[in-house]
Order: sequence, then structure tokens, then C-alpha cells
Amino acid sequence: MVKLTPEMKCWMGKFGAEYTDRNTLSLDELDKFYLKNYGISRTALNKEFLKDTLVKSSRVLEIGSNIANQLLMLQRMGFNNLYRIELQSYAVELSKQRTNKINLIQGSALNIPFKDAFFDLVFTSGLLIHINPKNIKEALKEIYRCTKNYIWGFEYWSDDYSAVTYRGNKELLWKTDFAKLYLETFDDLVIVKQKKIGYVDNNKIDLRLLPLLQ
Repeated sequence: MVKLTPEMKCWMGKFGAEYTDRNTLSLDELDKFYLKNYGISRTALNKEFLKDTLVKSSRVLEIGSNIANQLLMLQRMGFNNLYRIELQSYAVELSKQRTNKINLIQGSALNIPFKDAFFDLVFTSGLLIHINPKNIKEALKEIYRCTKNYIWGFEYWSDDYSAVTYRGNKELLWKTDFAKLYLETFDDLVIVKQKKIGYVDNNKIDLRLLPLLQ
């Protein structure tokens, strides 16, 4: 049985559905959002990190895919062996209407239902920040377990582990140096490529770290 944390229960309910509604964007709208906020499109980031790293038939998994925009972008780049895990049933149903030939499982980062080393790349985008620090190592171990090559992520960054009040909630978002956390947890990982991205209007707060680990 999948363990449901208090954070998961929140995301599976009305709060999570409202998040999905706020973030239901077309791929072009998502690129414009990234350009406006970070000065670089998500498409450009994907190409920078993955174009010369993976062949198009590589098996790729996103944990916490919501409505699958990130995977749709990879599909648009030509990747054709894509998988996703999403916890929230509302997002799962919406994403079914938007995707074709992208494998979908409703589930949790704490219990990834695939065998060891099944994927060439496992990635997250704004997921680790929503996992309670007391559960984060469990999630990292699952991600590490089911990839044979790469781990990738786009998450809030901070030198220290710190909670961030998110829409009035004090127990739903945390930021830290997730790349460092991976490296401290698994001694055989190294950073292949990374990029710190600041906000266009204020690059001194909430830098994001985009690491590719192997």
C-alpha cells in the first residue's frame, strides 16, 4: 500500500486541483512563462541539457508530471519512449486528454512502480520542493534506484534546507541544494552539467538549480 503523507493528501484534493487549473498552459505559453520569469525558455533548457545526452529512444520518466507539459516538450523534441507518474487524479484525467503515446501511472515518488535501472533518465520539475524533508531521502532513493544513467531536476535552490510559506501553507514547500543532497546520499553520482537560474526581475532570490547527475 502506498504511504500517503499529509502533503500528498493536500495535493490530491481541492488544493492540488486548483494548482492544476492555474498551470494548465499550452507548450508555447509555458515557454513564454519561462522566458518572462527566467530569461530562457523551457525548450531551450531541454535542448541544452538533453540534446547531446540522450538518444531519442531513451526511456525517460518524469515524477510528478501533472498535466504532462514537460514530457510533451520532450516528445516535440523527438523523444518517443516517455513515462510519467502523477499523484493527483484530476491532473491524471486532464493529461489523458492532452497526450498520446506517453505511458501514465498514478502513483507516488515514494514508491515508484518500476524495476531497478529501468530508465535512462528520471527527472522532476518542481516536485522535490513539495516533499517533506523527513521523506525526501526516501524519494531520492526511489529515483536513484530506477535509473541506470541520469537524474535531472528543476527545483528551488537554497544553501540550507528551509521552509517557504506557499499560498498560506507552511508545510507544503521547502527549498535546499537538491544536487548536494543527491551527492551526499549516493557516493557514485557526479554532476555532469548544471545551471543556476535567477528570476529576471530579481536574480538574488530563489535561484533554481538545474543539475544533470550520472
